[in-house]
Amino acid sequence: MTVLLLEDEYPAAERLQRLLLEATPEAQVLAVLDSVAGALHWLASHPAPNLILSDIQLADGLSLEVFEQAVVRSPVIFTTAYDAYAIRAFKANSIDYLLKPVKLVELQAALTKLREWRSPAAQHSPEATDDTARRLERLLDSLPRPDRQYKTRFLVRSGEQLLPLAVNQIAWFQSRHETTTLVATDGRRYVVEYTLEQLEGLLDPRQFFRLNRQFIAQLPAVQRLHPHFNGKLLLDLHPAPGEEVLVSREKASAVKQWLEG
Repeated sequence: MTVLLLEDEYPAAERLQRLLLEATPEAQVLAVLDSVAGALHWLASHPAPNLILSDIQLADGLSLEVFEQAVVRSPVIFTTAYDAYAIRAFKANSIDYLLKPVKLVELQAALTKLREWRSPAAQHSPEATDDTARRLERLLDSLPRPDRQYKTRFLVRSGEQLLPLAVNQIAWFQSRHETTTLVATDGRRYVVEYTLEQLEGLLDPRQFFRLNRQFIAQLPAVQRLHPHFNGKLLLDLHPAPGEEVLVSREKASAVKQWLEG
């Protein structure tokens, strides 16, 4: 089985490839692409893979744009930290929709659905045309409602105590060496048991933005933007993290739009 992987976060791409080989050792990953533009170019110049395994948020936009701009005949399994894109995802040849962090058993179940979907018996049965609608209905029944509430506080450890910390007291999160640190507006630091991928789905995207592979920042923490080499942005955060915070050229316009509201 040939697979095209669309994922803009290197650790997530590595993990998905590892899980994929555990779930189906015969899988061959043809390419790992991190942008809508790269995916469109690749699909225009290569035969269709047997499967596309795609995150929804890529470096330069939503992967759903790929399926809206190109004729894609491959089935798709979407992975994302967000559940808000379910309907659009299922309109794009979707076999399944997995929320991050993806678990091996869930990926195995999705690949089983793919095999059933591709079987001649399934494709010619009277029920086949309604299969996507039924799966979408079940998915939407299990998802939070559109008026979902984002996380408003975190319980953090300070010495031997656990303290509730409101999200408006958070400046930014950093992932380093597989550890996620929450930095408060007063500079205090706490280790939290979440990955950045999980936090993306828990935090209000109007207030928090994934700047790069290491940082998620809240709006007031971004003090200044500086043009950097090759179209990148250098951000000043407060409190200062003690290292450069760079935004890629592909994400630079999205960061500016977020800051403008």
